Amino acid sequence: MNFRRKLLIVFALTVVLSVAAVGLLISALARRAFARNEEERSAALMAQFQREFDDQGREIARRVAAITTSEPVVHMAAELDHGESASYFELAKLTAQDYEVDFLEFVDGSGTIVSSAQWPAKFGYPEPAFASLVPLAGKPAFLKQENLQDTSELGMFAVRNAKVGDHPLYAIGGRRLDNNFLTFLDLPSGTRVMLYQNLGEASPQLSPIDSSSTESQTRHAADKLALLINATRESGREMTAAVHWSSDAADDEMFHAIPLRGPVKTQALLGILLIGNSRRSYVELERRIQASALLVGGGGILLAILMSSWAAARVTRPVEKLAHAAREVASGNWNARVAVEGADELSQLADSFNRMTAELVNQKDRLVQAERVAAWRELARRLAHELKNPLFPLQLTVENLLRARQNSPDQFDEVFRESSVTLLAEISNLKAIIGRFSEFSKMPQPQLHPTDLNEALRGIAQLFRAQFQSPGRKPIECVLDLDENLAAIPADSELLHRALSNLVLNAMDAMQDGGTLTLRTRQKDDVAQIEVSDTGSGLTPEECERIFTPYYTSKQHGTGLGLAIVQSVVSDHHGTISVRSQPGRGTTFVVELPRSPQTSSTGTEPDASLRDEDVKTR
Repeated sequence: MNFRRKLLIVFALTVVLSVAAVGLLISALARRAFARNEEERSAALMAQFQREFDDQGREIARRVAAITTSEPVVHMAAELDHGESASYFELAKLTAQDYEVDFLEFVDGSGTIVSSAQWPAKFGYPEPAFASLVPLAGKPAFLKQENLQDTSELGMFAVRNAKVGDHPLYAIGGRRLDNNFLTFLDLPSGTRVMLYQNLGEASPQLSPIDSSSTESQTRHAADKLALLINATRESGREMTAAVHWSSDAADDEMFHAIPLRGPVKTQALLGILLIGNSRRSYVELERRIQASALLVGGGGILLAILMSSWAAARVTRPVEKLAHAAREVASGNWNARVAVEGADELSQLADSFNRMTAELVNQKDRLVQAERVAAWRELARRLAHELKNPLFPLQLTVENLLRARQNSPDQFDEVFRESSVTLLAEISNLKAIIGRFSEFSKMPQPQLHPTDLNEALRGIAQLFRAQFQSPGRKPIECVLDLDENLAAIPADSELLHRALSNLVLNAMDAMQDGGTLTLRTRQKDDVAQIEVSDTGSGLTPEECERIFTPYYTSKQHGTGLGLAIVQSVVSDHHGTISVRSQPGRGTTFVVELPRSPQTSSTGTEPDASLRDEDVKTR
């Protein structure tokens, strides 16, 4: 893709994303404002409903209280105190008509219905809810579902006691919650209210009452509101959901469902108050925002085409020159330069590029010299440190020989023999130190060929078997946990054998009191994994961080090159090595080697000035 097309895409995306971001922000703010408005309207309607409920409840309570003090009821209570009740079969119906209540029942102190206005045939039967209604005598009105002969209805009830004689008489009266109740609500434009009675059926066809719709519309609404009604019935909590009446989103309504219960909060759900708010105004506003965004975005894309064409013509040619010069530098031509024309930003960039390449040439020369000096200094420091320890005993031994020759000629032969032993031992130590340094500096590059890691670990276990059970030390148990499905990988078997042997020796040194050595292989994605685990003394976090550093060792007579050699071998195989350990809980070295051959090498060629001394900087 050329620069001009990229520039066009950048300009177009900038315009489109900016317009989209502004449109989304405005839509989100509008949505939040409408949602807040809907919540406020729903809260206001709920407050209206609660006030109307309280007013109606006080009126019902007043009427029921008046019924209990009326002369017929007082007379009936006096008669019931003497055990006579049959003559008052029709009293509840007549009294309900006089006091304009829809429900009225008289119940004696034992819970038996004396007279019922809504279901006269209940005379003489016990009132099922008597035990829960008695404590409500004298309390405010409450919601109650009243069972009739063929159906059930929701109403507001009050309970009052006609206190005549020794036997109480209770009047349970109320009015049904119907369309007349909802007509008292002052509904804002675009808002409607529905009330559903919960008759315990699975379907939401629950005798709906709507303050603004016909019966057929209300039945259709019940079908659409089925999910919200059922969800509210199951959860018993207030819920909100959008109801889609048609394919036009402007017809949608956001309904807020409020469960209605009796006087006790744990009582079963009696009804659901549904407050619907039309989303037409919000949808229309959102459509206008989208149309404006599309118009502005289209104009912005057209402008982006013009701007990108001009900018590309202005910028392309100098950038192409810079790109060509950069490719020259990448290919090794550090003397590549770009012609500087003008004084604008691109010209400044070209001038900076020229200065950068010139500085890179100088920096390269200085860096090579600095690395060469640093390598020699590090080698000299390490050799001086390692050679200083054996040189001091050599000096003392020679001085003892000179003193013995001068002061005690007769004992010189005995001192000479003892000193010769010391001299030979320290010279041998010097040769070993020089040999280890020479060995580390001559690490060869691996010669890759198919290698079976399982066979390599079996060979190492066989090689060290005698040392695991050697006399004079506690035995070490060697456990092989090998993945038999592990395929051969490209590796240098000799170098790998040397590295794994170093890890096994390191584990044996950590288990002076015996323990378990586990050699494990695993297949993980595109690498083969080798684990060498011991149950020895373990390492601290600080030791884990420094353990692969050359010349670092925690052993008294170690050189700190063993694990550095292991890491060098693994790195030359393009693999990785890591360590997991905790003090007192053992150590695990994890080696991961690629299962496919690598073409590049991680090693660096030794510097020409160091190659004569067989030193290789890693």
